[in-house]
Amino acid sequence: MSRVTRKWRPPLALILGGTLLAVFLMPLRGLVYLRLWGNVLGWGEAAWLIFWLAFAATSVLAVLLWRLVLRPVTALTTYAQAKKRGADAIAPAQFGTPELGTLATSVMAMGDSLNSRAEGLRAYANHVTHELKSPLTAIRGAAELLQADPSAADRTALSATIADAAARMQTLLDDLARHARASESAGPGAARLSRALDTLEVPIPLAIAEDAVLPMAAEDIRTILTQLIRNAAEHGATEVTLLASPHRLAITDNGPGISAGNRDRVFDPFFTTRRASGGTGMGLSIVRSLVEARGGRIQLDDSQSGATFVIVFDP
Repeated sequence: MSRVTRKWRPPLALILGGTLLAVFLMPLRGLVYLRLWGNVLGWGEAAWLIFWLAFAATSVLAVLLWRLVLRPVTALTTYAQAKKRGADAIAPAQFGTPELGTLATSVMAMGDSLNSRAEGLRAYANHVTHELKSPLTAIRGAAELLQADPSAADRTALSATIADAAARMQTLLDDLARHARASESAGPGAARLSRALDTLEVPIPLAIAEDAVLPMAAEDIRTILTQLIRNAAEHGATEVTLLASPHRLAITDNGPGISAGNRDRVFDPFFTTRRASGGTGMGLSIVRSLVEARGGRIQLDDSQSGATFVIVFDP
């Protein structure tokens, strides 16, 4: 991400206030100096002297306004237009005032975020296409074989192939819909972990080692934990332990853990070690989207046994 160099610059309010004050005082000073110098230098010479002093003062103000206001705004506009076109854009290292520097940082962060989202959508579309292609190919192949008037046993097997492929596609589409809904939040709020779990239904026992109030609505806590605990159970865990503090939640299971080769990929959409048994690889990707949509971040921590996921919320 591009960064703006932080150096001291006068605030925009000081620049505008000083300019307006100079515009207000310049005619008054001109009248005073004309009266004082007119009797000494002559009225014509005094008028010319005041003119050149006013011209010099105006030039100084124009240079300051150009360097501290107009040039940064023009540079930021050029940067934003280049980002919009998708071209490589190098933002100026400095902006004239603290206010413009803050604005530039926000605009550059927004541009980087939009580009990142666009790249993510392209990669996501490629993943979806790849995942749906296999069951679609199976359905097409089975349908062509059915048209060849096979035996009754073959028709049964081909029908089962079509049904399995259709079920696989339905599972993928359901997970994609859940992933799309993951960015929707129940809204701002806070809830005690133990109270949020009162109505939670999970397939394996759940224990709370430490309880705390989390900066998240109870419905959101249940949604995230349901997905994590279900994922743990599908990978062989028989118990999950929760350890909470005001801005942190650790979820530890007693399953076989995650191999070193897979640790960096567990949050990637469609990555799964259970493809043969129907896994879609969307579970942890959905969890990450849920957590990030609620202002937190999730990571896989090192653990001696099982898997430990830690959710951290910025205070």
